[in-house]
Amino acid sequence: MTEKLKIDLGNVQITLLLPLWGRAVETQKKHPVLIDNTALNVINKIDYDFTTISRVIHPVTQFEWIARSMHMDKTINEFLKKYPKATIINIGCGMDTTYERVNNNNLIWYDLDLPDVIELRRKFIPESKNRTYISSSFLNEEWFNKIRVEENVLFMAAGVLYYFEENQIKEIFNKMSNSFPGGEFIFDAATPTGVKAANKMVIEKSGLDENSYLKWGLQSAYEIPGWNSKIEIIEEYPMYKHMTKSLNLKNKIIAKLSDKYKIMYMVHLKFLNA
Repeated sequence: MTEKLKIDLGNVQITLLLPLWGRAVETQKKHPVLIDNTALNVINKIDYDFTTISRVIHPVTQFEWIARSMHMDKTINEFLKKYPKATIINIGCGMDTTYERVNNNNLIWYDLDLPDVIELRRKFIPESKNRTYISSSFLNEEWFNKIRVEENVLFMAAGVLYYFEENQIKEIFNKMSNSFPGGEFIFDAATPTGVKAANKMVIEKSGLDENSYLKWGLQSAYEIPGWNSKIEIIEEYPMYKHMTKSLNLKNKIIAKLSDKYKIMYMVHLKFLNA
């Protein structure tokens, strides 16, 4: 039997295991709506007790991670139809496995995260000829200089931006708009109410401490162009929109209420050309 690997991550980084576990759980269902064998393989190799997570995480929360992945995949695949050699930058990649699901062998892919996460990632998921890892904070714009763009660029951030303060997000968005005109960004967001709910229902119940709390709440994506006239909102849409077919009636109602109160939702924006 292969020996499992122990992990040693910071309070925020440890949350990267939650969506990884969620995708692995979905993959093992009789009729999964998302198959992620890489996530399942990694989970089986990590020496971590998922008992608490599996006991306390609500099925709708687990499905939120699946819905988010499906939205990301759809947006990336549509972008690749327009730009087959697009550059995709996975911000705060954690143990995300989107690349394995969307790689068309022509894209240019970058996985960006803090050094300890990238070090862990290398133990389970290798780089390849069109996929490069970057050890850096999202807020340190020096990573801009490591990006190669042939056609256009799409940034993705899954479950990441909540961990920053709004002024930090504003500053880095302004810098990105100047450095990547024409580029697009897909990410998930939450209202302030949604942030409080997520901290209570996910972070606390998972046994993580207040250092892992989400911080940034965004009432509406349409506030962002007010920060910078070079930013345009392509679309804001509910997390569970067209995604609840596999849920039972009770959980469909919970998902509908979550969408109504914007506990979590998706944002797709564009950095306009000057």
